[in-house]
Amino acid sequence: MTRECAPPTPGSGAPLSGSVLAEAAVVFVVVLSIHAAVWDRYSWCAVALAVQAFYVQYKWDRLLQQGSAVFQFRMSANSGLLPASVVMPLLGLVMKERCQAAGNPYFERFGIVVAATGMAVALFSSVLALGITRPVPTNTCVISGLAGGVIIYIMKHSLSVGEVIEVLEALLIFVYLNMILLYLLPRCFTPGEALLVLGGISFMLNQLIKRSLTVVESQGDPLDFFLLVVVVGMVLMGIFFSTLFVFMDSGTWASSIFFHLMTCVLGLGVVLPWLHRLICRNPLLWLFQFLFQTETRVYLLAYWCLLATVACLVVLYQNAKRSSSESKKHQAPTITRKYFHFIVVATYIPGIILDRPLLYVAATVCLAVFIFLEYVRYFRIKPLGHTLRSLLSLFLDERDSGPLILTHIYLLLGMSLPIWLVPRPCTQKGSLGGARALVPYAGVLAVGVGDTVASIFGSTMGEIRWPGTKKTFEGTMTSIFAQIISVALILIFDSGVDLNYSYAWILGSISTVSLLEAYTTQIDNLLLPLYLLILLMA
Repeated sequence: MTRECAPPTPGSGAPLSGSVLAEAAVVFVVVLSIHAAVWDRYSWCAVALAVQAFYVQYKWDRLLQQGSAVFQFRMSANSGLLPASVVMPLLGLVMKERCQAAGNPYFERFGIVVAATGMAVALFSSVLALGITRPVPTNTCVISGLAGGVIIYIMKHSLSVGEVIEVLEALLIFVYLNMILLYLLPRCFTPGEALLVLGGISFMLNQLIKRSLTVVESQGDPLDFFLLVVVVGMVLMGIFFSTLFVFMDSGTWASSIFFHLMTCVLGLGVVLPWLHRLICRNPLLWLFQFLFQTETRVYLLAYWCLLATVACLVVLYQNAKRSSSESKKHQAPTITRKYFHFIVVATYIPGIILDRPLLYVAATVCLAVFIFLEYVRYFRIKPLGHTLRSLLSLFLDERDSGPLILTHIYLLLGMSLPIWLVPRPCTQKGSLGGARALVPYAGVLAVGVGDTVASIFGSTMGEIRWPGTKKTFEGTMTSIFAQIISVALILIFDSGVDLNYSYAWILGSISTVSLLEAYTTQIDNLLLPLYLLILLMA
């Protein structure tokens, strides 16, 4: 979410170059911090990847300016290749370190595979940009080739044959998803956002296939299987209907009835049997027993239903105001959009403190509902399709420039990823003490508190702008201050958090991510929680 108006466009010249350099400087601070904390051959690979991504990013930016990119990308931002390229590798590195400290060799190797997969998809995006750039950028090709050669050499001598195959499978899925989804969904992503989102989906799909084939040997957590099946199932459903509705009008009653029938068929005939095979029990019965296992869960579910009702009432009230307004182009102001951030914070904090597994499952179900409703809106499925289009159009901003409205989905992902990505088997021996105890709160701090406060104070009282951006110094400072206060409140109300005097690292992490929020033109709801999670886990 932006604090004020739209960022400079890629063709706006010097101001954008300054903001891109500042964003790159913040990203390199994060990379070097993780490198100093880990300091092994994999962290050297991450540094090499960041260096080559920094040079290739300018080639992507030029392609976007000239309209020469292979697909239609979102044009209100730079390419974002550098900040997106290092997320998966750094996440894998810190995951490996935490699981190594906890004495869990399986998840230690899993972290290495995550890092290697992130490097592979990032190198592919770099090769794609260099391959379509004319004239061929010789110097950048040499830098990218040297970095890629170092990474491939180290990974070749570090991964087993099975792990290499796993990385190549994820890369192949990523290539096909790029060709399919970027063609079907023009202007929905920047190259960096596509790398981050599609890279994550590719890895999850590959993991689901791998675990499905070795289900007899697997001892995975049903929560993890639930997340994998739901996300992959919703993506495959979207690809299926997007392909189908190329040949038929999706807005008719016949198409709408077919949509609902096929959704039931795919859900009951594919997703549920797939989940049953993985968890070896009835998925619906397991979910019902899980949700109502304790009295605390019943109270939490009732409280969350109340908040969901409040959010729906806010949407209806704002649309009623638009209907009574003289201007037909009335848009909800920034402060109104931030109401949803406050509602999400009120949703997640009790869940993190009282019952994280329940929050894990509830966030997964909520993600499935959001994606399904977006399909209904996008395909104009009766009876709710046109109503959703009218209701949600009020809350659009310049980042929803494609056919999909993804802002609310990114907000949910940003809050949920720190819950989903923490390797629970590696947190049972105190390996998440100190600053790492705040990892589940990374989304709450970065997006729910930091981004919200920065947006409100920056747009209402900000006067001193950061060079090359529309963001303000006052917004960033109040964001940092609000997150520090939030950390103090977490210490008071969550007895499981013990920071062990790691206050300097927490302050540095919060300040770094707040600076990234000031300079990035990518989807901050998704990017900021991941960076804060990485820094806190380190």
